[in-house]
Amino acid sequence: MISEELVNIVVDALEDIKAYDIDVINVSKITSMFEYIVIASADSSRQTKSLANHVQEKVKAAGGKVYGMEGEQTGEWLLVDLGDVIVHIMLPVAREYYNLKALWSGQN
Repeated sequence: MISEELVNIVVDALEDIKAYDIDVINVSKITSMFEYIVIASADSSRQTKSLANHVQEKVKAAGGKVYGMEGEQTGEWLLVDLGDVIVHIMLPVAREYYNLKALWSGQN
């Protein structure tokens, strides 16, 4: 599955369960480990977990592979590893603190 198609599946899955502030960052010129980072915000740890599970279900249904998921214990920041696409689902406090968008894209 090509990365752009995978990104579209991820964004659609996130929008299904009302994630917001969804950012897609192409990092292929910065690292060779993956091509895209998707960052999304959620209102509660329950929503972050639901979003992560929904992303996994949609990717698998489309024939994609899920390599792993981290952060289920607390739910404030979940990472879903899809190989060429890494998905970060974060509560606003964690998202503001870690500021991954600025880190990976140079935007503040």
